[in-house]
Amino acid sequence: MMLAELLRNQVLWTTIAAWFLAQFLKPFLEYLETRRWLWGLWFSSGGNPSSHSALVVSAMLAIGLFVGFDTPLFALALALAMVVVYDAAGVRREAGRHAERINLLFQELFSGQPISEQQLKEVIGHTPLEVLSGVLLGSATALVSYVLFGR
Repeated sequence: MMLAELLRNQVLWTTIAAWFLAQFLKPFLEYLETRRWLWGLWFSSGGNPSSHSALVVSAMLAIGLFVGFDTPLFALALALAMVVVYDAAGVRREAGRHAERINLLFQELFSGQPISEQQLKEVIGHTPLEVLSGVLLGSATALVSYVLFGR
């Protein structure tokens, strides 16, 4: 019975679809921008579109559409989406900038010599455009899901 309920949960499937679409699109959008294929983007955070933003916005909008915009569940989803989107564009982006500077510092300190320290991951946050792309993708996924499977 629980498996049948999970299979019928349109909010869950909408959310998974938005996340999957965002991750799937990353290498193709990277290629359009830089003319190089980075297939590893399928499995990484950062990049365009923001899969974190797509996931939480699709969940929030799907909850509003399928369950109701006047529910405490929608209010919770909205609050969560606000935190995640802010974090994606703000805190995580700044952490990426710090990683860039620290990596540059190591390169300058050890120029000409092999560096044994592993470089910090620089692409852990998103630009505002990447976050907006994720928000739009999440919204579109929720709207399409509601049109196709809504009550």
